[in-house]
Amino acid sequence: MIQRSKYLDQLINKKENGKIKIVTGLRRCGKSVLLNEIFYNHLRQEGVGEDHIIRLSLEDAENAKYRNPLKLDERVKSLIRDKDMYYVILDEIQEVVSIRNPWIDDPEVTDRIGFTDVLLSLMKIKNIDLYVTGSNSKMLSSDIVTEFRDRGDEIRMWPLSFKEFCTAFSGEKEDAWREYYTYGGLPRITELTTHEEKSNYLKDLFKNTYLKDVMERHDIRKQQEELDDLLNIIASSVGSLSNPSRLSSFFDTLKHKKIDSETVKLYLSYFEEAFLINEAVRYDIKGQKYMDTPLKYYFTDVGLRNAWLNFRQNEENHIMENIIYNELLMRGYTVDVGVVEYRHAGKNGKRVSSQLEIDFIASSSTNTYYIQSALNVDTEVKMEQEIKSLIKVKDSFTKMVVVKDHIMPYRDKNGILFIGVRDFLLDDHYMNG
Repeated sequence: MIQRSKYLDQLINKKENGKIKIVTGLRRCGKSVLLNEIFYNHLRQEGVGEDHIIRLSLEDAENAKYRNPLKLDERVKSLIRDKDMYYVILDEIQEVVSIRNPWIDDPEVTDRIGFTDVLLSLMKIKNIDLYVTGSNSKMLSSDIVTEFRDRGDEIRMWPLSFKEFCTAFSGEKEDAWREYYTYGGLPRITELTTHEEKSNYLKDLFKNTYLKDVMERHDIRKQQEELDDLLNIIASSVGSLSNPSRLSSFFDTLKHKKIDSETVKLYLSYFEEAFLINEAVRYDIKGQKYMDTPLKYYFTDVGLRNAWLNFRQNEENHIMENIIYNELLMRGYTVDVGVVEYRHAGKNGKRVSSQLEIDFIASSSTNTYYIQSALNVDTEVKMEQEIKSLIKVKDSFTKMVVVKDHIMPYRDKNGILFIGVRDFLLDDHYMNG
């Protein structure tokens, strides 16, 4: 079992804090194992009795009746038999359905009961410490924040980072990077051996779990072809600038379909809610303002992206950029795409404005980093191309170029740090200075 120490530490720090601990993230990224095995083992080692740890997986057929919120509430409360602390773990809480309030006879009153009512009820019991997992951000992040205000405490979980992946990888260390950028970081991947096994697992998961979940949750089964086409477009253009209007035009031009930009935007929001993709917005560094469009889209797990494309478009530069983006989010940074505007002499001698891009601006409460992802900088032209935008930014924040090659980290005359991607992913102290 892979020890997800970062997330376990967060759970321990939030234990018995009076809030609902909400573990969210992509399906099969390890949320259930984190709570039902890793955190459970921690509680047992701390001396908590097994009868004071209540675990219910609402995905399991044997617990199907507890998807009724009233049955769930009744079941949990029936297991509270003394005044000692009980740790209640409800896995995949979004499986609990919303039902009509059976105590209201008036058919015109549409009062309903759902999982939020159950959680509110359980929170009133002082000797319950409550933990839930869920795989839908809108249902959990938005609704719970709204319903519970400051009483919900979210822990966002990701697939394995490269560092976590390496601890579970049994092959040669030099092969770990190739495996990771090909098959991604879903924990089950580390247990499979052949390409066929890994490919089938990822393809089946994407089609029959993630996509099916999106279609059923939003009742858009008839739109599967449109969703497939949209996924093909964004998977083929990872790291490229786009927006719903451009994507709508693609359908019109190449697919001969009329899908308006608002519908495209809605579909993209569904993929984000299911934690399949993330949206990166552009930030004008000198103007200190966000730019509405265009945007970039990255996949939460590159293995899923590669499998969706049948492993036909494994361009290492785009995948590496996606991995770096995910790593920055895992480390807790807010990540934007940087835009640097500057003026220079045009062909006719007049001053003109141009824009340069910085792949990522990673910001925390205490620091900011400007980061370029580059497959290599093996020529002077390529080197100048990668650092041109960085040297246009005159503030004192750390600037770095992450390259594929396994190089000794160094700083150039401009103070820009050059580092190999494996060192960057395995050692986060380079972002502590």
